[in-house]
Amino acid sequence: MTDEFTRIAKYFAPLAGEAGRGLLDDAAVLTPPPGREIVLTVDQMLESIHFLPNDPPDLIARKLLRRNLSDLAAMGATPLSYLLTTALPPHIGESWLAAFAEGLAQDQEAYKIHLIGGDSSSSQQHISLTATLIGHVAPGGALGRNGAKAGDEIWVTGTIGDAALGLRARRGQLTDETGFLTQRSLLPSPRIGLALAGIANAAIDISDGLLQDLGHICKASGLAATIHAALVPASPEAAAFGDAFLEARLTDGDDYELLLAVPPANAAPLRAACGHLQVSKIGNFDNGPPEIKILDEFGRLKTFSKQGWQHF
Repeated sequence: MTDEFTRIAKYFAPLAGEAGRGLLDDAAVLTPPPGREIVLTVDQMLESIHFLPNDPPDLIARKLLRRNLSDLAAMGATPLSYLLTTALPPHIGESWLAAFAEGLAQDQEAYKIHLIGGDSSSSQQHISLTATLIGHVAPGGALGRNGAKAGDEIWVTGTIGDAALGLRARRGQLTDETGFLTQRSLLPSPRIGLALAGIANAAIDISDGLLQDLGHICKASGLAATIHAALVPASPEAAAFGDAFLEARLTDGDDYELLLAVPPANAAPLRAACGHLQVSKIGNFDNGPPEIKILDEFGRLKTFSKQGWQHF
């Protein structure tokens, strides 16, 4: 096993952008693009909580970046660079590190970002990883959770619940014949690059479950929401399981799709901004206390045991 500084020089310094100064200094020096505001987000991934011990290291690295990229997408931000902190147990060897660094390199190329610094430490047993993503937006152009208006429609990108079922497949709890659901659990697709400023009034990424993240917009905007369970888009692979996993699809999270509050008049511009990406209307925001009603196809109220993922 290499020592800390050899490890940094071998695996992480090659990933550093100009602002990272070769990872030779105590801090990076970052110059934002002219006339832009900086957007920052940080996310942690823990072994056995956010990924399984036998997950491929390259996919762990890419998911770490993509979880944070999804937060930037929800703010309407363009990614710029990132900081990385690792705490690795003694059993992590050179092959794991090489594959992890290769995963970072792949998504750096895909999303045009570079590593600019971070920290490296050891742990007793489990892997702990943290990435801080830095992005930029036009002044005043960042989307938030508190801008939804009564009468806004609730829209989501992509399909909801694939990752929840994929995790069950990885745990041997169901059969994923095509591998699609498993892949969606291992490697999300952050919706970076959608020009939603002036179209959506509010946005959030679906990380902790559709209902819980919708609840965050309701609370921040002081509104009630109604969604129609039958309108929540499902992939053919998820739809094949019927309603048996409906609660899991709406509450388990890890989709990293976007949930948007959009005025009815902006439905066509939203579709145009999303291009070939599927986007679906699933409900509406209304005046009232910040709570969510879920209706079935007959308009009957549905209740679930939870709204989303809770760490505590």
